[in-house]
Amino acid sequence: MAYDMYQERILEHYRKPRNSGRLDHPDLSGRESNPLCGDQIAIELKLDPTRSRIEDVRFSGEGCAISVAAASLLTLQIKGKTIAEVVQLTPKDIEKMVGVPLSPVRIKCAMTSFAALGHALHAPEKGSPVSSPTGT
Repeated sequence: MAYDMYQERILEHYRKPRNSGRLDHPDLSGRESNPLCGDQIAIELKLDPTRSRIEDVRFSGEGCAISVAAASLLTLQIKGKTIAEVVQLTPKDIEKMVGVPLSPVRIKCAMTSFAALGHALHAPEKGSPVSSPTGT
């Protein structure tokens, strides 16, 4: 029963992803693709004036249900958090957010947005405030 609940959550976030779209003038952005599945996800971050907190976040791109749902769930998790809190996230945290058992191929789908977040936090052209999340 719990597995079905998580499957429904994945489908809900795939059909109606949260924080989907683009930001006007993001402070940081990153992209990642997963050639095994064709997923392509971009993450854009708007930081507060101190550049220590994520004020807003959006993702765009396309991918399978796991990839899009993971991006939606990740944006909900990091919005409003400090950069210091965000860099503590691990791949295991992403797997927990998704909540369903994942094959090695599907783990790559779930991690596409996490890798894009890592690239955003490393954005050298915009003067990255911190390092990337653990595991990217």
